[in-house]
Amino acid sequence: MIKSVPIAVFASGGGSNFQALLDFENGSSYHIALLITDREQAGAIEKARKAGKCLHVLEPKNKSDQKMTAEILSVLEACEVKVVVLAGYLKKIPSDLVARYPRRIVNIHPALLPSYGGKGMYGRNVHEAVIQAGEKISGPTVHYVDENYDTGEVIAQTVVPVIDGDDPDSLADRVLQAEHQLYPTIVHQLCSSL
Repeated sequence: MIKSVPIAVFASGGGSNFQALLDFENGSSYHIALLITDREQAGAIEKARKAGKCLHVLEPKNKSDQKMTAEILSVLEACEVKVVVLAGYLKKIPSDLVARYPRRIVNIHPALLPSYGGKGMYGRNVHEAVIQAGEKISGPTVHYVDENYDTGEVIAQTVVPVIDGDDPDSLADRVLQAEHQLYPTIVHQLCSSL
């Protein structure tokens, strides 16, 4: 029998990658122990509730970075989380959290890093930049998280063609489909090696 590693998924948005991880979970090397979000209206919350997953909504108002990090670490430790999976989480991960989970925090980015990464490069912004640059390919990148945006070691990428006539939305749809295939597989492989 495959051992099941408890993971926490961090999400800020609709939760489609969270759902892809949920859909892959049965029989994989991981189970989602916790969803953490920084937005009370995140679509991922309803998906977590429907799946019977624990969830924690961060309330950053009037909290120092130090208190926020302590809150996150406390929740992760209470759920015995071994791996952190970012799935559309838009906040920078505190360095204390990166230090506590070395090579155990991963992110998926909707472009072929190191291109089109960094602060402000998320969602539609990425796809607009790719199209404006005249790129012929794009695609998701799974990478380890370090103290900076999108600079951690690349684990895997999937190439997605940029088709003549693409707009940011049509490209985003194809890249997102590739993300949903790639991310759960890589998380499974990572947890299998622990």
